[in-house]
Amino acid sequence: MENAMFSGLFAALTSEHRMAVISNNLANVNTVGYKADTLAFRDTMIHFAHDFIREPLENLRSKPLFPEAQQRARVRLAVEKTLFVQGGMKYTGNPLDLAIAGDGFFRIQTPNGDFLSRNGAFCQNVDGTLVTKQGWPVLGAGGPIQIPGGTRSVQINSEGRVFADGEEVGQLDLVNLDRPEGLEKVGANMFRLRPGSTAQEIDPRADGSLISQGYLEDANVNPVLEMVNMIEVHRTFEAMQKIMQTSDSVDREAITKVGKAR
Repeated sequence: MENAMFSGLFAALTSEHRMAVISNNLANVNTVGYKADTLAFRDTMIHFAHDFIREPLENLRSKPLFPEAQQRARVRLAVEKTLFVQGGMKYTGNPLDLAIAGDGFFRIQTPNGDFLSRNGAFCQNVDGTLVTKQGWPVLGAGGPIQIPGGTRSVQINSEGRVFADGEEVGQLDLVNLDRPEGLEKVGANMFRLRPGSTAQEIDPRADGSLISQGYLEDANVNPVLEMVNMIEVHRTFEAMQKIMQTSDSVDREAITKVGKAR
């Protein structure tokens, strides 16, 4: 019953990982610009040595020298990816709240390098620099966006051009990748190019992406679907526990009874 024990164990471990992903999605259902993660699984077939042997038969009555080919499947994690579909737009009226309608990301300057984000909940620091809630500068075409002190109104058009009292002070640096799967999460709702990825940066405005001032993008998490998935994973984990318990019980019984004097 060793194979049953291992199959149950691997399935339980993958279910545990899937539960962690679902929990993280639900925890960020109200995070601005959050992109949900998803998993996919596959069966990995285990081949026996005699699966690769095809011996010739002398005649139709000959018995095969080796047993028939057999295979067993064990669950493995195949794909973990981020869903970059558009989230809903929420009106706030704050002129420093921005949402991207379409593909693309804001470029953010952090102590660990320049990262990308869909979170457009920005504000000004004491120097007038446009920053994230963490205090990291939002980058424009020529560096951080600076809004002069004493500015009474800030307008940001659909192309990301920033105007302070009618005078242009910069343009937001919007970026997208020709293959978004080349991005990976780095925490704080940020992304970076995955090491070794050959994805190229492109300007999303050329593909029709627009900036909406006074709006924020909601997370693209479906809470109802995630709750259903959580129940499914919980039931699967319980089933795998029972498989392992049954396998252990059979092994114990075999050990205690085999060779017992009668």
